[in-house]
Amino acid sequence: MSVHVEPRLCIRVARKADMAVLEALMRRAIGELLRDHLSAEQIEASYEIMGIDTQLIEDGTYFVAEQDAVVVGCGGWSRRATHFGGDHSPHRDPKLLDFLKDAARVRAMYTHPEFARRGVGRAILAHCEAAAAREGFSRVVLVATMAGVPLYRACGYAEIEGFSEITPNGIAVPLMRMQKTL
Repeated sequence: MSVHVEPRLCIRVARKADMAVLEALMRRAIGELLRDHLSAEQIEASYEIMGIDTQLIEDGTYFVAEQDAVVVGCGGWSRRATHFGGDHSPHRDPKLLDFLKDAARVRAMYTHPEFARRGVGRAILAHCEAAAAREGFSRVVLVATMAGVPLYRACGYAEIEGFSEITPNGIAVPLMRMQKTL
């Protein structure tokens, strides 16, 4: 008798040494997973406003998901006011949030396209929510891409508002602000 066993997903804290792999994964996720939701121009513009925020890595709140030692996803949460974007993105705010009144931020969630819809994003998201709850946060908010909205809905997030972020090059990229009570 043969039994098929799925490889185990391991989630660990990201390190600065992971940056090259994470950047490549992010670029591939944006380039491939947004194709059904955005125009080619909007996908290209997404790189201007999305990215890996090294502040999350420094804070120890950014995670890497590995399967058989291959990086298959990443994502994090933050106790800081920035809602989305990477080191190069506009609207960054490093102010620390008050867990008694503010919602933690889920940030920079990316899944390798070859591992999409296999539970990677859901596992990272659950890991982030648990970490934020351990630090006293009772709510989380995030800014989702159109490709991410179905995952977040399935994980209990409610839509707050849809909006378009205008990139430095003047392209409107549609996004969705969402929230969840922990």
